[in-house]
Amino acid sequence: MADQAISELMGTAMDRIRTMVDSNTVIGEPITTLDGVTLLPVSRLTFGFAAGGSDKTASQSGVWGGSGAAVKVEPVGFLVLRQGGVRMLTIQPPAFTTADRLLDMAPDLVERLEEYLEKREKKDAAGA
Repeated sequence: MADQAISELMGTAMDRIRTMVDSNTVIGEPITTLDGVTLLPVSRLTFGFAAGGSDKTASQSGVWGGSGAAVKVEPVGFLVLRQGGVRMLTIQPPAFTTADRLLDMAPDLVERLEEYLEKREKKDAAGA
């Protein structure tokens, strides 16, 4: 009997969490700008859950129990879909070390290098 009541408490708490958290909580609804860029909000989801209880003792009757849950939704950034490419735009405090800054800058540097090489190839092809 006590196990069933505690299971019901836990089940109710988990059902409430399920109603608060779905896939749209982590990856939000797409936002499309006038120039055709699509933004997908991305969030970090953290949740905790606890439940406990006891059955009757000599001086008390019935089942005593409780449960609790907490959910934290923290915006992380946006997935930017533009011209067939996808890029992650983070909203975090700036990196503190030089290595972190270089890693953050790497995707932009690669993109610029690719654009430069494409322009150079077109220029060489036109001149030949």
